[in-house]
Amino acid sequence: MKHRRHREHHRSGETGWLRAAVLGSNDAIVSTASLMIGVAAAEASREAILVAGTAGLVAGAMSMAVGEYVSVGAQRDAEDSDVARERAELAADPEAELHELTSIYQKRGLDKELALKVAEQLSARDGLGAHLRDELGIDPRSRARPVQAAVTSAIAFAVFAMLPLLGVLAAPSRLRVVAIFGVAVASLAVLGALGARLGGASAPRAVARVTLGGILAMAATAGVGHLLGLAL
Repeated sequence: MKHRRHREHHRSGETGWLRAAVLGSNDAIVSTASLMIGVAAAEASREAILVAGTAGLVAGAMSMAVGEYVSVGAQRDAEDSDVARERAELAADPEAELHELTSIYQKRGLDKELALKVAEQLSARDGLGAHLRDELGIDPRSRARPVQAAVTSAIAFAVFAMLPLLGVLAAPSRLRVVAIFGVAVASLAVLGALGARLGGASAPRAVARVTLGGILAMAATAGVGHLLGLAL
């Protein structure tokens, strides 16, 4: 009797780039559309709206890249520090580290003899990897990658920030605000559903979360733009 190969696809190794992509895409749509709606609500020309949107695209993409690099870089530095410390402890006192690993497995439900045997075998194969994974919770597959996060976030921001710009180009002057709003809400809904699918989460909840936040942001900037337009 043949057994079918059992395959599982886990998303834990994708969390770094997926988080950066979703964050960059959401922020691109909300911030760029909100900025353009605020300018449009002040009765600005189409050229002024496009300039504002383009400036928001460039500034936002660069800001996201720098922010992600700094944030994820700090996380990577902390991980590197933990790795170096654990490597030094293993070199200085391997017996104490073996006892520590054994205690970890005992706390997880193994009896002392089996826990010691598992700890010895894992230590012989890759002692540092065993301690990083089971003592510190550091998985090499999901370690922080600052450059990857920065590039992914910047590209995602730039691509999705173009959608409100296209809405302005395609809409007549009297429907600019409506066009930007409609494109933004539709894009957020699609993005929320896609992010939920990639992350294995509930699509309706994700869609409601991102669209509601975007609507509130655009409404706020529209109000500010309208008031400033009246004042000026």
